Amino acid sequence: MNRTRFPLTILLLTGAFFLGNCAIPRANTPSGVGTHAVQTTPTVTPLPPLPTPQLGLAENPLILALPPSANSPEQIAAAKQLASLFTERTGYTVVTIVPDSYAALVDALAQGNAHIVLLDPYAYDLAYQKGLIKASYAVIKDGEGTYGAQFLATRKGGFESFYDSVSDENTADATTALAQFADKKPCWSDETSPSGYVVPLGFLNENLITTKPPAFVEGHPTVVRSLYASGICDFGATYIDARKFPSLEDEFPDLVEQVIVVWQIPAIIPYEVLALSTNMPQNMRDLFTSLVPAIMQTDAGRDAFKVAYDIDELQPVNDGYYEEFRIYVDESGVDLSTLLK
Repeated sequence: MNRTRFPLTILLLTGAFFLGNCAIPRANTPSGVGTHAVQTTPTVTPLPPLPTPQLGLAENPLILALPPSANSPEQIAAAKQLASLFTERTGYTVVTIVPDSYAALVDALAQGNAHIVLLDPYAYDLAYQKGLIKASYAVIKDGEGTYGAQFLATRKGGFESFYDSVSDENTADATTALAQFADKKPCWSDETSPSGYVVPLGFLNENLITTKPPAFVEGHPTVVRSLYASGICDFGATYIDARKFPSLEDEFPDLVEQVIVVWQIPAIIPYEVLALSTNMPQNMRDLFTSLVPAIMQTDAGRDAFKVAYDIDELQPVNDGYYEEFRIYVDESGVDLSTLLK
């Protein structure tokens, strides 16, 4: 019996010897740090962004923007009616917004938060330069989609007219007619007027005609009155024909004879522009463009366009229709962003 227990005792002692002399591995810890467990932040892989729903679905609707001046319940209701008419005919969801300003509307186009818009000339030009829109329709007023301007001066100021009122045509080019304004003082209507400042200034700059510092007299009739009174400025510019403003004709019976048209700017200044966002696929833009005349032929659509946008008539156009306007606004050197209301 002793013989059988001895080997087992030897084995136990031998095992204890070897275990006592084996190093037990420990977790590595930084110097000076206790042996408590080190907390680590697990690596989290971010989830990929969810895909944007297709434009025109309820989750990503097309947005019809009213002009910033739209502030009546009737206008807002009319815009919603237009949105419903577009939805009925296309199957796309269309909703409406009222921007705070044309600057805000251009920003909305840039952010993809506006798609069907009516823009004033400057907002159109800025949005076009940014590649945000394509022109679809020109607003027609008095049968025209654009209008002109005129340079005025006085006979007693020694200026020569290069405009024939009988044929309603200029008799010389702009370089010849406008050269007489070099180093003369202009009267401009105001700093945002297309016909009373920006476009005429563009014509002067294109023809390298430098003038004296201008006077901004606030209003086209005031430009005419300032020229007639003399001593304020040498020449000015207005819409055609501001000389025949009713109160002026009553006040100055000989005004048309004394204040002459030196040269007329062709009809290149647009009224409002109905445009579509370049965020819309081409086939979608084509669809909405094609539906506008059909909607305007209905009583509901015609009334909605009139109330929401004050539109009676539209003319199909493309961006080439406004090229000359864009050229002379650019020649003026005026910062477009300062012209937006």
